[in-house]
Amino acid sequence: MATTGMPGARAILGFDPSDAAFRADPYAEYRRLAEAGTLTRTEVGLWVTASYRLCESVLRDQRFGHRPDGRDGAWRRSAGARRSFLTMDPPDHTRLRRLVGRAFTPRLVERLRPRVEELVDDLLAPAAHGPFDLIGELAYPLPVIIISELLGVPAEDRERFRGWSDALARGLDPDFLLPADDLARREEAREEFAGYFRDLAARRRAEPRDDLLSALTASYDGEALTEAELLATCVLLLVAGHETTVNLIGNGALALLRNPEQLARFRARPERTAVAVEELLRYDPPVQFTVRAALEDVELDGTPIREGELVLLLIGAANRDPSVFPERPGELDLARYENAETARHLAFGLGIHYCLGAPLARLEGGVALRGLFERDVELATAAPSYRDNVVLRGLAALPLAIRA
Repeated sequence: MATTGMPGARAILGFDPSDAAFRADPYAEYRRLAEAGTLTRTEVGLWVTASYRLCESVLRDQRFGHRPDGRDGAWRRSAGARRSFLTMDPPDHTRLRRLVGRAFTPRLVERLRPRVEELVDDLLAPAAHGPFDLIGELAYPLPVIIISELLGVPAEDRERFRGWSDALARGLDPDFLLPADDLARREEAREEFAGYFRDLAARRRAEPRDDLLSALTASYDGEALTEAELLATCVLLLVAGHETTVNLIGNGALALLRNPEQLARFRARPERTAVAVEELLRYDPPVQFTVRAALEDVELDGTPIREGELVLLLIGAANRDPSVFPERPGELDLARYENAETARHLAFGLGIHYCLGAPLARLEGGVALRGLFERDVELATAAPSYRDNVVLRGLAALPLAIRA
């Protein structure tokens, strides 16, 4: 625990994310929580829901949001040094998202496809010569190279991103779960990252290039990001975008390798990769849960929620809610999203905070998995290890044997 004298994780969350069984398979615990009711309350007063219907409702309802000072009680006790639009409410969120969205467009993302394909081939080339760790040798470097190139970061500086990204991703977890060292590393990484991009942004303002950072420093209709907003956006692009893609590739590959029939289907229908990626996102999403505060007194499923109270939305559980996914919700089925009537998964959220980087994550994840499984691949371990992160679910390593 980061703070002495605080209740345990189970008393706060309703489950213990440090438990080895939970780390390997959180979905069994989510089923237990779902059986207790659509909306339950933990010992310390945190509302928790595993219901797709309630998660969807809260994500779309602007009466739920983020506290203005960034402090969320038992969840996060100190305001972040720089808040991104990820944790803002309208009107600030609306203005920032509009400005960033003008620079980070779907057209820009699709333009990256040939480069992503080239990188996947290059990163997989060493796999023909011995053991291969999917996370360290493909899932991690692919998105960090892409986001670095997008932002105009020199190639020699990319390795610096790894330490920053690890510390900032770990720092997305609730403060009460983090040791003091992790909290300190998060703040140190924020400062180092901000210092780096402050200098780089100044160079782009003086000499704009055809990159995302130059676009982010530009003004539109007389509006522009402040320096603090620009730096927070760069942090968000690195952590939320990069880490999500790492976990999509790792979790998706593991799911396919553990389901040989589905893997055979994936290989046989490469033109349906995009549909398969949607099911992989539903089945084992990179983001497991998020939290919202009631911005006013509100009723949720007939239960009064007072202003300021927090609701924990178990996205991973909602994606397997049998009332919404009635056909074997706990099983991987790559045909699921070939049916246009299948409910959309919540892996990238909904509403005003829907993930701006979702198109890039889908592109990178689909190209990486298709490239990987063009090869003869098998697991080299029965029990791969997971990272300590709780909000972001992902593997620390995934050793593979790839035959020429």
